[in-house]
This record gives sequence, structure tokens and C-alpha cells, in this order.
Amino acid sequence: MTFSALDSALLGPLFATDAMRAVFDDGARVAAMLRAEAALARAEAGNGLVPDGLAGALDAIAPGALDPAALGRKTAVSGVPVIPFVKAVQTALPRELEAGFHKGTTTQDIADTALVLQLRDAFDQVGDDLRAILAGLSDLARRHRETPCVGRTYGQQAAPVTFGYKAAIWALGIAEVGAELPRLRERVLTASLGGPVGTLAGLKDHADAVGERFAAELGLGFDPAPWHTRRARIAGTGTWLALLMGSLAKLATDVAHLASTEVGEVAEPFVPGRGGSSAMPHKRNPVSSTVILAAFSAAKGQVVPLLDAMAAAHERPAGAWHAEWHALPALFGLASGALREARALAEGLVADPARMRANLDLTRGLLFADAAAARLAPALGAEAAHRLVEEAAGAVRDGAGSLAEALAARPEARTIDLAPAFDLAPAIRAGARTADRALAETARLAALLSS
Repeated sequence: MTFSALDSALLGPLFATDAMRAVFDDGARVAAMLRAEAALARAEAGNGLVPDGLAGALDAIAPGALDPAALGRKTAVSGVPVIPFVKAVQTALPRELEAGFHKGTTTQDIADTALVLQLRDAFDQVGDDLRAILAGLSDLARRHRETPCVGRTYGQQAAPVTFGYKAAIWALGIAEVGAELPRLRERVLTASLGGPVGTLAGLKDHADAVGERFAAELGLGFDPAPWHTRRARIAGTGTWLALLMGSLAKLATDVAHLASTEVGEVAEPFVPGRGGSSAMPHKRNPVSSTVILAAFSAAKGQVVPLLDAMAAAHERPAGAWHAEWHALPALFGLASGALREARALAEGLVADPARMRANLDLTRGLLFADAAAARLAPALGAEAAHRLVEEAAGAVRDGAGSLAEALAARPEARTIDLAPAFDLAPAIRAGARTADRALAETARLAALLSS
């Protein structure tokens, strides 16, 4: 039985990458706990608190020798996996070293530090995909900076833009969220060492020295105060992941609509067998967009337990911390699948400029209503010009030809040259110019992401 789609052999590959699933699998968690204990042993040995050989003995224990299934059965009794883990490691150590193992620390220190080590690998994967997505979307925007297409508001055709502009806005929205990753990493990638109630009383005057050495051994930041119940960094990580998936969902929402039969302006990259239907052989469903939108929908509920964990009672809560174990890996798993699919879209989305142009002509000039009103306003006044164009637009919808023809039939407009209002060139220039500005900001933010 599986309790999560991400753990399912059937559904997991659709919603999460194998690489991210490996980061949070049981073997990786056990290995991270071992690594944390070995680093602690080195830090304590350097301060004369434990034998020098303890760290080496811990390094010699293969993570695979600690059976997660066996530890899990005992976790059901102990309430936390670190307790059976500690007992299993103790039995593998020589008697003269066993007494120094796990000295001065507590279960939450090892669990949280192991989690942080996993998060470092997870952040690396997220960053790699983000950089590729931004590069792909930026290239798409540059290639189509002057490709005219329909701009839509409230689901209706509004005014001409360029497809490069649309792609640049996708990129910038993702970059704005992605640029927060370096700051988030700096805050989150911090070792946890506080002891039973956070005071490191068992290490006495060596507490700071051991804490600094412990963090340095793992390549993590040092926090001079315990963060056992300061969970904002974990809640912030989950919230950031949800925001990231939201920025990807903007891309997916647009692509799913643009790929619909009636619009047909883009197509997801073709992969044989992908997007088909068991009943309708002609279908080519937008699978990448679907996965991204499903991930965003599922992610929001996973953020709530992380926020709830901030209301931690005293020095360690009952349940709130434990709920994070469900939510955070799930969020990274969902994000990995969404990023994988967004990367496929960014690097392989197929645009159809001819269909874009056909859709521009679909409303027989109504897309230029605003430009026509602006052209009429100096002679008629803004209100009268707006009213005239609105009436002409109604006539077009009733079958009276094009907007240009409907306006030409109105006496008030006959002496005014309206041809420039129906010229695509200004809209193309405006779209290209705005795309360039958005891409420049995206490049700036992408540089922060890589810093």
C-alpha cells in the first residue's frame, strides 16, 4: 500500500523525478544521519570530549548495513527514527567507542541536520532546472520578440502583443521567485545542535566550539542558538516551493490554452506516445502543463502543516515537527516534477506564427479598437471616440464586415485617416521593447540565482 502518489511505483514517475525521490528516500536519510553523527564526533574529538577513533569508526559503517525497514518497525514504537538508528549504530561500534557516541546531542539535532543535508542536494537540483528553464524561455522570447499574436484579457482577445513578450513575462515571473533561492539556501542550510532542550548543557564550555566545528565539518552554517522550535526557515522553504510552482503554473495555464484546438498557437514538444487518449487516437493532450498544474494544486495543502509547525510548544512540540516529515519531501517531489515539465516546455515549445496571425485576424479588426479610438479622440473627444468605436464594434459582431469598414461608414470618422490605427507595427515594436526590458530583468535575476 502507498500513501502518497510520489511513493507510488505507478504514479510517482509522473509527478516527481527519480533524482529528487532519491534525495528523500530512506537510504539517503540514514546516510545523512550517519554523516551528521560522524561530523559531531570529529567536532567533539577536537575538543577532547570523545575518543579520536569514534569518527573513523562511524565512517566505516556502511549506510546500507542499517536496514530502514527494521529501523521503521522500531520507529513505530519509539516515535522518532533517530532512537532506533542510535541503538543500531551503538551495536556496531567497539565497546570503548560506544560511550562517546551521540554525546550531548538529541534526536532532533540529528534529524534536522540530516534533513538539511538532504535539502542541500534538493536545492541543487531545483537550481539546475531553474537556470535551464530561464535560459530556454529567454531564448524563446528572443526568437519571437517580433512575432505578433493576440493579447488576451478575461479570456477574450484584447489587443495585439508579441509572442516574445508573452514568453518574456513567463520567464520573468519564474525568475522573480527563483532569485530568492540563494538567500533561502543561506538561511536553511544551517546545522542543528542544541541538545535535549537547546542549551547544550552536556557540552558545558565547549558548546560553541563544538557547534562551529560540527557545522564546518558538514559545510553548513552555524547557528549559535537552537532552531528546534524556530521553524520559519522550514515553513519558508515550503512556501517558496509553492510560489515557485505557482510561477510555473502561470506558464502551464497559458500553454494549455494556447495549445487548445480552437486556438492552436503552440504545441507541447512531441514525444511518441505522450498525451494520447485510450479512447480517442487523435488526441495530443498537454501532459507537461497538466503535471505542472496538478503539482501546484497539490502543493498548497502541503504548506499548511509547515506553517502550523511554527506554533511549536516550549522546547519541542508533539506532532507539529513530525508533520513536517510528510510535507516537505512531498513539496520537493512535486516541485521536481513541475520543474522537469517546465524545462521541457521552455526548451521545446513549438510556436505557430501562422496560426497566431490567423487568430489576430479572427475578430475582423476589433483588436485595434483601442488604437482606433485614440486616433479619433483628437477630433471627436475621448468620450465620443470611445462611444463611436464601441458602436462600430457592435456592428462588426453583428456581421457588418471589419471594424475599419464599420468606422468608414460613420460620417464622423470619414475625414480622419484611420489606416495607421490598424497597422500592426506599433504593437510589434511595443511588444518587442517590453520583452527586451523583461529579459534584461530576467538576466539580472538569473545572475543572482547563480551567485
